[in-house]
Amino acid sequence: MTRKKTALYPGTFDPITNGHFDIIERSLGLFDEIIIAVASSEDKQPMFTLEERIHMIKEATHNLDHVSVVGFDNLTVELARAHDANILIRGLRTASDFEYELQLAYLNNSLDNSIETVYLMPKLQHAFVSSSFIRNLLKFNGKIDHLLPKSVEEIIGNIR
Repeated sequence: MTRKKTALYPGTFDPITNGHFDIIERSLGLFDEIIIAVASSEDKQPMFTLEERIHMIKEATHNLDHVSVVGFDNLTVELARAHDANILIRGLRTASDFEYELQLAYLNNSLDNSIETVYLMPKLQHAFVSSSFIRNLLKFNGKIDHLLPKSVEEIIGNIR
């Protein structure tokens, strides 16, 4: 019997973008189950609460099978162990992302050498999209509808 491939996709997702969603969809072709792990990240002072971010992701992914969403405020490797996931999914947009992500993967692997990190790049049309860009656009009432899943855009409209 082969082991089920459960992957953890950790991040702040403040908010989830079309780039994140693209990675989630494509990850389903690689893994049996995807757990989207929403970090509390209080040190980053997120624009949206943990509960709001979890709600946005659940709404954006409600039509996807084998996807679940959890919040967390502990080490990623501890969460992965708790969910029997030995694969971490990370998104890469730029070379500077890779430098940071490589260090993070080495750190995670030093804490638990059964953890593997898989990097996925969003499709080209989403490569420039980041949550921080979205937050800046929101501050100035900029156009965001082309950058977010429709359900997330609606939730943000109701929150603001």
